[in-house]
Amino acid sequence: MRNALLLRCCLSVKKLSYGYRELTSISGNPLIDHSDNLVIVEGKARSRTAILNRPSSLNALNISTVARLQKLYKSWEENPDIGFVVVKLKCGLKFLKGRGKAFSAGGDIVSLYNLIRQGNLEECKQFFWTIYSFIYFLGTYLKPHVALLNGITMGGGAGVSIPGTFRVATDKTIFATPETLIGFHPDAGASFYLSHLPGYLGEYLALTGDKLNGAEMLSCGLATHYSHIPKLPLVEEQLGKLITDDPSVIETTLGDHGDIVHPDQTSLIHRIETIDRCFRHDSVEEIIDSLENEAAQKNDAWCLSALKKLKEAAPLSLKVSLRSIREGRFQTLDQCLSREYRMSLQGISGHITKDFVEGVRAKLVDKDFKPKWDPPSLEHVAEDMVDQYFSPLSAFEPELELSTKQREAFV
Repeated sequence: MRNALLLRCCLSVKKLSYGYRELTSISGNPLIDHSDNLVIVEGKARSRTAILNRPSSLNALNISTVARLQKLYKSWEENPDIGFVVVKLKCGLKFLKGRGKAFSAGGDIVSLYNLIRQGNLEECKQFFWTIYSFIYFLGTYLKPHVALLNGITMGGGAGVSIPGTFRVATDKTIFATPETLIGFHPDAGASFYLSHLPGYLGEYLALTGDKLNGAEMLSCGLATHYSHIPKLPLVEEQLGKLITDDPSVIETTLGDHGDIVHPDQTSLIHRIETIDRCFRHDSVEEIIDSLENEAAQKNDAWCLSALKKLKEAAPLSLKVSLRSIREGRFQTLDQCLSREYRMSLQGISGHITKDFVEGVRAKLVDKDFKPKWDPPSLEHVAEDMVDQYFSPLSAFEPELELSTKQREAFV
């Protein structure tokens, strides 16, 4: 990966157009917020800090926040006075962090829910187009990127941090991709980075929506460094003082002022052999059978807990998500994002199922926690329903356009 970054950094940075979808937004679109302080910027030495600033919504991402990040990052990448890149270019170092209890709880799905119910699917498409385009931009970014993941880091919040160079977890970090529990699928690049985790841990996280803490993120590679919360200001202070064109200095600084941690004995990281045995299978049904056999043979409470999570998820989402992770293992970042864009548009269209609207209603709006999935069980999920999620969009619906000719994707 670093060789690929080094190659990109040797290329000249061109002024690019990143292909935002041209749509006319209604004035009442809840995904658009014209507030000036959605992203706060701080500048120090040769670095820039972008602070996500929607604490009342756990820093849920909307179109305006992501578009602001895109504009800032593009200008910083083109500014030769701002540091350098992870693999040696002349430019800067950036930090991304969040105010409040969350780095980012993901996309603003309640606003998406409201737009879908109003029939405003075009506004929803604009959201996915905007955030996926930014994730690709970040994943091919020509400067070092440090994400301080101090709090909830889920869904789209993970998408706008994990593709970057350095990810610093803390004792307050909570990572998850809980989309199957709301009738959706792990997106925002999740099929790329989850599929590259050790063994079949990605399948486990994608299907169950289980959480990881900061130490577990470090252990499996989702985080590159770790800092206890009291030391985080010192880490920020030392990073802010850096004036260097050597990216290894950034890594050394993070290492010198970070902490060494290991997952505790109850961590699912210590269950990796069981996870591999159960989640290596080709179908969700086989995965469930394997977990049930494991639970019966060993009277294992952890297996029973995993089964409970799977049975709470939308059956169609489970099958779609498993296939997505399996395909992601053999695709580049841009291929994963392009496929996820198709899947997301299918997921919100209501043509195959209305599970996303029902899941958000049950979990986040009415909060009765009793979603009525359709189809209601795995045996009712037809193969063609799954296939539709992965099919090309219609001739009248543009595919996601990413700047792959100018920016090389990770393999």
